[in-house]
Amino acid sequence: MNDDTPTDAVSTRLDTTNDLLRRMLAEVAKTPSTHAIFVDAGYLYAAAGRLVAGTEDRRSFDLDAEGVIEALIDKARTIFADSRLLRVYWYDGARRRIHTTEQQSIAELPDVKVRLGNLNANNQQKGVDSLIRSDLESLARHRAISDAALLGGDEDLVSAVEAAQGYGARVHLWGIEAPDGRNQADPLLWEVDSQRTLDLDFVKPFVTRRTTLSYEYPDAPRPGRDQVRFVGAQIAAQWLAARGREALADLLPGHPYLPGSVDQELLVEAEALLQYSLRGHSDLRRSLRDGFWSHLQTQY
Repeated sequence: MNDDTPTDAVSTRLDTTNDLLRRMLAEVAKTPSTHAIFVDAGYLYAAAGRLVAGTEDRRSFDLDAEGVIEALIDKARTIFADSRLLRVYWYDGARRRIHTTEQQSIAELPDVKVRLGNLNANNQQKGVDSLIRSDLESLARHRAISDAALLGGDEDLVSAVEAAQGYGARVHLWGIEAPDGRNQADPLLWEVDSQRTLDLDFVKPFVTRRTTLSYEYPDAPRPGRDQVRFVGAQIAAQWLAARGREALADLLPGHPYLPGSVDQELLVEAEALLQYSLRGHSDLRRSLRDGFWSHLQTQY
């Protein structure tokens, strides 16, 4: 005759279940937490440049990317003291997603993964936010990270934050001090699990203003309009060869106006070729733009 009662059987099963849970929790406790750092390089350059050099134009300053990355890793080490670093993800834009020399150097750093979006004719990043979302969501879904430090400010990153949080990861937003106001979108600030601001003392050692170029050529004769127009066409041919027809399609709807970054690049290159400053010569600058547009329109 079996002396076990239904209550005894249930109690035995509960003891077995509790023992399994204790063993499972003990194994989980042995597994270290893991964090990763996600850097929107476009935000980093713009915010750091504005704070230290007073400009967002990358051509006006140098950024010690290796130094910044090491500092971010050290910062994360103090914040996530019981966690190990998976890697740093560095998101930037490039023409046709081809690494620049600087991006190649960053990609060669240990524990760093460079991910490239495209760069359009206006020097605007395209596809970077979707790359951040894809990586954040995938790592969180596979339990590869428990915490994500996100350095960025674009509202489009909200969906990336939500995706990672949906799989249990905590997302910590890092930003760079703004000289005035904010440089991060409010909806992004509302969604994250914590916020942290990197101040001027943190950023300043890694930003160096470039020496101002002289645009004066006192001994050069004034060029004619036809000569300037020809130089504009010459630069357009080089511009198109370097950037391709996709960039041209982005540029054409703005005719007859050029984006500020493209117009500045055109001016600097033309002055170097002509050995003559076009500053203050509106007629010559119009001829330069006419030549630039004229060549591009024949290629469309």
